[in-house]
Amino acid sequence: MDATYDRPFLTTGKMPVSVGGYLEANTQYMQTNGVTEGFSFQMRRMTVFLAATINRRIKFLSEIEFEDGTKEINIEFAAMDIQFDQLFNLRGGIIMNPIGSFNQNHDGPKWEFIDRPLSSTRIIPSTWSNVGFGLYGKKYSRDWVWAYEAYLTNGFDDQIIANDQNRTFLPATKANQDRFEESFNGVPLITLKTALKRRKLGEIGLSWMGGVYNKFQDDGLILDERRRVDVWAVDFNTTLPTRTFITGELVWAHINVPPSYTQQFGRKQQGGWIDIVHPIRRGRMLGWNTAALNVALRVERVDYNVDKFNETGENIFDELWSVVPAISFRPSPTTVIRANYRYQWDTDLLGNPPARTAGFQFGFSTYF
Repeated sequence: MDATYDRPFLTTGKMPVSVGGYLEANTQYMQTNGVTEGFSFQMRRMTVFLAATINRRIKFLSEIEFEDGTKEINIEFAAMDIQFDQLFNLRGGIIMNPIGSFNQNHDGPKWEFIDRPLSSTRIIPSTWSNVGFGLYGKKYSRDWVWAYEAYLTNGFDDQIIANDQNRTFLPATKANQDRFEESFNGVPLITLKTALKRRKLGEIGLSWMGGVYNKFQDDGLILDERRRVDVWAVDFNTTLPTRTFITGELVWAHINVPPSYTQQFGRKQQGGWIDIVHPIRRGRMLGWNTAALNVALRVERVDYNVDKFNETGENIFDELWSVVPAISFRPSPTTVIRANYRYQWDTDLLGNPPARTAGFQFGFSTYF
């Protein structure tokens, strides 16, 4: 619930602006059914933060991301916060929709895994942000913390079904850069989230995002009925007495797909992931005083089409599973060097034997 501002910033002297950011890069060797393209070096992203306290209760924060070198340059967050009370604060600008646990908490140095969770990138559009405004607040009571966020923003468009994936694919709407200028259909996307945290026990969050995605009218002419997309997510995290950290997310999506589309376009989707991170050693290592050596495991699943064929009643598959064991070394809490092994099964619509992808990844990520 504190991911937006829970980042390291650098302030020099009396400068009114604080600066920060993070970098992540890696190399990987992957093969699918025995076929490989060899080693690849990847410059995943560099992100720059700029923040300022305009007044004692007026703040500004921006997040600008450069992906794959400069293949993509995005303003992922640029908003002003006006604080009236702990429970009542206003936020406006480019807002990162608070759906699930990962969308706002996506910074590379926070994770032991090189790839982002699949359901948080293939069902929920990863780093999904829009122009809008809303309210947020937080209430403390001894060991309990309760928080909420509620926003109205621009939203999805019909690319979630009219795309080159040949399936229902919500992240395809990120290609519409016009969403930062105008709504596709004039109907705002609503995003609601609430989270409850108990210190020394854990945190659970519930979130929903929904709205109309199609252009149902143009200049007063009715083109189609209003077709909705709704996404729900449940996320949690906890730390066991063994210092083992567990975090995970479950997500469901319902999409009103036109009847003219074939059954390969899913009306319902679901997925989830769980990360387990256990510290092997903490303390002074290799000259660093606050180092940590961790082992980790991620198990994840995405089902693009939770339905059955009308003709036979058999399941429509179009799903994938992935298991990712990892080992990471943190010379400091804000820098991670990580090695992952990914094993993934991709099953087509008909449930044929899955395509098997496996390979190694090695890389780093650091705040600066």
